Amino acid sequence: MKPASRFEIVAARLWNVLNEGKSFHPVFVLGTFLLAHLTELAEVGFWGRALPALALAAPLVGLFVLYDFPLRLRWALWAYLAAFAVLFWFVDLPVAALALGLYLFFTVFFWGTLYYHLRTGAPWTNFLRFWRLVLENPDSTSGNFLEQVPKALLALFVLEYLVAEPLGAGRAAAVLGFTAAIGVASHLVHRRFFDWKPAYPEGPTREVNRGEPLARRVIVVVIDGCRLDRFREAKKPYIERMMRRGAVYETVETVYPARTVVCFSSMLTGVPPERHGITSNLVLRLGLKVESVFDALRRAGKSGRLVGIAHLIDAFGDDVASVTSVAHNDEIDRNLIAAAKRELDEKDPDLLVLQLLAVDQNGHVRGTYYPEYVERIEITDRLVEDFMRWCEERGYLEDAAVILMADHGQGRGIGAHGHLSEGERFVPFAMWGSGVREGVVVREPRSILDLAPTICYLLGVEPPSGSSGRVLGEALLR
Repeated sequence: MKPASRFEIVAARLWNVLNEGKSFHPVFVLGTFLLAHLTELAEVGFWGRALPALALAAPLVGLFVLYDFPLRLRWALWAYLAAFAVLFWFVDLPVAALALGLYLFFTVFFWGTLYYHLRTGAPWTNFLRFWRLVLENPDSTSGNFLEQVPKALLALFVLEYLVAEPLGAGRAAAVLGFTAAIGVASHLVHRRFFDWKPAYPEGPTREVNRGEPLARRVIVVVIDGCRLDRFREAKKPYIERMMRRGAVYETVETVYPARTVVCFSSMLTGVPPERHGITSNLVLRLGLKVESVFDALRRAGKSGRLVGIAHLIDAFGDDVASVTSVAHNDEIDRNLIAAAKRELDEKDPDLLVLQLLAVDQNGHVRGTYYPEYVERIEITDRLVEDFMRWCEERGYLEDAAVILMADHGQGRGIGAHGHLSEGERFVPFAMWGSGVREGVVVREPRSILDLAPTICYLLGVEPPSGSSGRVLGEALLR
């Protein structure tokens, strides 16, 4: 059990530049363009054409950073690409081949095979499955073939069109006019067809427990990336026994985009991403714009700890007890649980939030529609049981409430999550223990934003300032 090193924290941030789609796009386009002209880079004449071309293509690249084109909107990107080919009568097949080759090498071999082998112990043959996962991936990362490839090809074709011959005013005006048309079309497409963002709770959290706490301690176990439908399929005797002894919420929705740091930030602040400021796993401004549940606990003289991997530090800073994510997938959750035990023994926090990662990683590496994914959920059940027995033996479950949930689900492809396809949207959610009613099943829609105010209600403290989540009162003895 090693904490994430300073090198790993920085490396994780750098990796997210290539992992998150918004940052990957300009890096990939520029890199491919320079590789396509590698033999010309020392020529002054080339830069005389290339620099104006890069400046004229920048607005188009910026549009593709601004607009995600998630899920059902991806058809627009292919329409833009076809429109450019027809209107400009220009397609650069060698550059297209280079771009596709580089993209597939990066996603399928470097990322899907080498990276995952070194980090999680994935087999060296993982590329035999991973290429199919990339092609059907619907999320907001660089692994989304149907979004990233047309974006890259269109930007590269524009660049090649501009450097193919001396740049004149007519060619420049044509490209800028085409870019403006794409900007208008993109705005209209998103305004008309982008209609699947969740409806978040509005207004401040109204219910506050100013009386006696319902629980001495709250332990939250987050099974990262756990699909609700696959969770229901899995054989998980311990978790199911505990669910019968407590309350189960059947329709708890995650946030958009459904990325891990985004979701944890909403779960532990009670506010949507637009307000807490974390809108992808690539965090350009470290820290949250609002209070977290950890701040709320500190105000009340209580304490909380989040045990997880390095990228959660970007949002929660010193409230995270980090564990290195460079571990075989059979070991990562055991390492996280060992760190959680250490936190309980050494710091005795009033709130412990434990991220379990193996299910999420299994979905990313091997896909969610294969038996390994359900098997990993079943392994997680046994690990949770062992952890809870340890907590009970040490007295940490005395007057404690336990919450088990996921931050997001996963869709098709490489454990896709981000754009809220089927499988990503709804998450498992159950509570049991001190202050929790027994045998409750709630089917009405709820949000992961409701976690923070519910924790605070159980512990008898004010919710984070700005929280708009609702206390899950149906589950509580009050």
